Amino acid sequence: MGPPVSKSAEGATEMWTYSSGNGHTSIAAMTTATANTHGPGMSGNASTFGVASQRYCIVNVAIVSGSVSRVNYSGPTGGLITGDEQCAFAVRNCVK
Repeated sequence: MGPPVSKSAEGATEMWTYSSGNGHTSIAAMTTATANTHGPGMSGNASTFGVASQRYCIVNVAIVSGSVSRVNYSGPTGGLITGDEQCAFAVRNCVK
């Protein structure tokens, strides 16, 4: 997985943290419009809303006395090691 983004230690336990993702943000927007064609003039209303999402995964590796004891990860993409998602890319070589 390469060098960790950060490391911390407490006693014989080290925690290495990795970040997976390219920083790309996806934005989806939708606009709705209504028009009033009744009466002497035309009037209307429009509204737009959007949703932004970013694909990333934070992986924490606990190392006790030089051996990996636990790996956990979190991110907004996919479920438990969902294929082709950020968390799966990060831990793919660790899972057997």
